[in-house]
This record gives sequence, C-alpha cells and structure tokens, in this order.
Amino acid sequence: MSDPTGPEPEERLPATRPPAEVAPADRFSAPPQTRSVELSPERAAQIVRQSSNARWVGFLAVVIVTLFITILWFYELAPLGIREPRLDAEANSQQVTSVERGYNLYEANCARCHGKDGEGGIGPVLNRQDKLYAHLSVAYLNSIMLAGGRYACGNAGSVMPVWSNEGSPPGPLNYVQVDDVIAFIRAPSNETFTVRDEELFEPKLDPVTDEVQTFNGWVDPEYKPAPGATPYPACWSDEFASSAAPSGAPDASIDPTAQTVSVVASGIQFTTPTISAAADKPFVIEFDNQDANVQHNIEIKDAAGAEVFKGEIFLGVETKPYQVPALAAGTYPFICTVHPNMTGTLTVQ
Repeated sequence: MSDPTGPEPEERLPATRPPAEVAPADRFSAPPQTRSVELSPERAAQIVRQSSNARWVGFLAVVIVTLFITILWFYELAPLGIREPRLDAEANSQQVTSVERGYNLYEANCARCHGKDGEGGIGPVLNRQDKLYAHLSVAYLNSIMLAGGRYACGNAGSVMPVWSNEGSPPGPLNYVQVDDVIAFIRAPSNETFTVRDEELFEPKLDPVTDEVQTFNGWVDPEYKPAPGATPYPACWSDEFASSAAPSGAPDASIDPTAQTVSVVASGIQFTTPTISAAADKPFVIEFDNQDANVQHNIEIKDAAGAEVFKGEIFLGVETKPYQVPALAAGTYPFICTVHPNMTGTLTVQ
C-alpha cells in the first residue's frame, strides 16, 4: 500500500525588504560658508579691537574694586590710628545717648530714694567706688530691675519695686529704658555728658548762666580697692546697719538751759529750712529724722564753706539733740552730710 500523494508543502521565507537609502550628508552638516575658517582683514581687526577693549575694561574693574576695598577698609577700621573706626565711633555715640537718656530716667524714677547724685537715702548709696567696682555690675543691676529689692535682701516687702516690664508684677520701664538707667549708673567719671530735655532731647540751658548743663558719671576707671578691703554689703539693710555708727566727734553734753531750735527732716529734705539762734551763746538743735531707715544729720558751715559743727549721723525714725557751740552773728548754711542736696540756713543774731 503506497502513501497518498498531494501538493508539496509551501516553503515560507522572510519577506523581502527594499534596500535602505543612505541619508544625505547635508542634513547633518552646516553649510559650507559656516564651516569656513578664513577671516576677512576687517573682521580680524575688529576682533583685535574687541579683545583690547575687554582687557581695558577688566583692568579698570580691578582698579575700581581695589580702590573701593581700600577706602572702605580705612573708613571702617581706620588703621594706623588715623581716625576712630566707624563702628567704634557709632558705638560710643550710642553709649553717650544711652547715658543721657538714663540721666532723665534716673532723675524721674530713682533719685527720690537713691539721691540725685547716688548718695543714698531711702535706698542705698550707689556712687561709692568700691560698690561700683565689685558689686553694681550690669548683670546685678539687670537682676535688681527685674526682681526688685527682694533680689538683694530676700525681703518680699522691700521698698525697692520691680522696674522692668518683664518682671512679675511688670514694672514701668521697657528693656531699652532699663539699659539706659544702667548705662547712667555705670557711666565713667572722666567723661562729661549733656543734660537734655526729656521730650525733645535738646540740650538744657542753665537759667542763670545760659550755658548748656552737663554732668559726669560716677565710675572712676582708675579705681582699685585696697588689698584686703572688706566687700561692700549686697543688701541695703545690711549697709545701713553697718554704717549707722556715729560720724565725727561725739556731741557735748546737752545744756538744759540752752536755747532749743527744732529741725525736721522728711522726704529727704529739711522741712524747716530756715532757723535762727542767739549770737555768742551755745544752743541745742533738736533734730527730728522722720525718714524711716534713712541716715541724716546736720552739718553747719561758715560763709567760706568751712565746717563749724557736724552732728552725729543716725537712722530715722528718731530724734536726737545736738549741742552746738556759740557762734558769732552771721548767716550759716547747713546741710545733711549724707544728702548734700538737703540744705537750710541758720541765722545767728
């Protein structure tokens, strides 16, 4: 039996593809005139001129930058001591302004208790060099303004209030005003500052001499405490306790038959600023110090400013009699030694 016959299987091959055409070179090349490297004489001269101008511009730029940096260096840093550096001059100017603003703030808020010149009163003395040197630092004064007198003495009922508006309870002064007050307290004594109007900040004129009023700081830059000196007490109550000892020679025994004159101190001033006594006879001054925890006394001077009598300094509230020797007829000014701004007049006739 033979295999069945039929058509032969068809042979399948990959389809033929037309031949690829090579892309023309002009599609990927710049035109011939662009590829040319030849320059005309005019174009070459122009390139040379442009290159020369660029070099000059670069040179002038370097010169200008160098001059600017040199001038700025001299202006800002002032080498060789030619002048004061600008930043230092600006800082000094701002410091002077701060001290002069602080003067007005101190007069308005602090002088009543600490004295016009920091001599003390209801509050402690501020102008003593040993205290300014070792105790009244910027950090300490900032803490006092922020926390009040309780920071120094731990006494919640201290008469020193909180002054900073960041305190608790907040005080009346902002941080700039606090810095100004501290700048005034720490101002150097070898510099002179101008008293200025509180609102306009213009210099104030003396009503008598018509000259600009000035003041000096309290801090002596040359001060150094003596070796082994006792540190100044931090607490104002300790200060009063340590300084309440009698000052000057002890008073003579009181003559009960002598004329008696009364003098009262209240509010850091003599409320009886004018008194009189008989000439050539000893007399007694009955001195009533009504300022609690404030030191006062009476010091009598002659017309030339020489001391003729100085009574004991003591804390109020208290009354002490002073036995005053006989004085010749005349007018005698008297002051408080602790507070020289407290003045009065004794007429002897």
